[in-house]
Amino acid sequence: MRHRSTKKTLDRTASARKSLLRILASQLILYEKIKTTESKAKALRPLVERLISKGRAGTLASRRYLMKYLSVENAVKKIIEDIGPRYRDRAGGYTRITKIGQRQGDGARVARIELV
Repeated sequence: MRHRSTKKTLDRTASARKSLLRILASQLILYEKIKTTESKAKALRPLVERLISKGRAGTLASRRYLMKYLSVENAVKKIIEDIGPRYRDRAGGYTRITKIGQRQGDGARVARIELV
């Protein structure tokens, strides 16, 4: 039974959704802004915020946690060395979602998600 399940499924299986969000998270961390659909951006936001909060500590345990989740070594290195110290004094809210419009081909709502 469903009973108040509020997870965004993005019309994918669990493994495909997890893989998609991992790739989007690593791309957002590396390039600091990406353009994607609005629903993917909304599903990505809490994930990236947790990863940045974990990376703010800069410990070996947090590095291993990030390596477990993100397969791209450069993304982990950037969180630990660049993004973590940048948001040291910030309590949360590391990302911003800006709605752009609709995609030409299928009319999907497009948004830009970026690090603040």
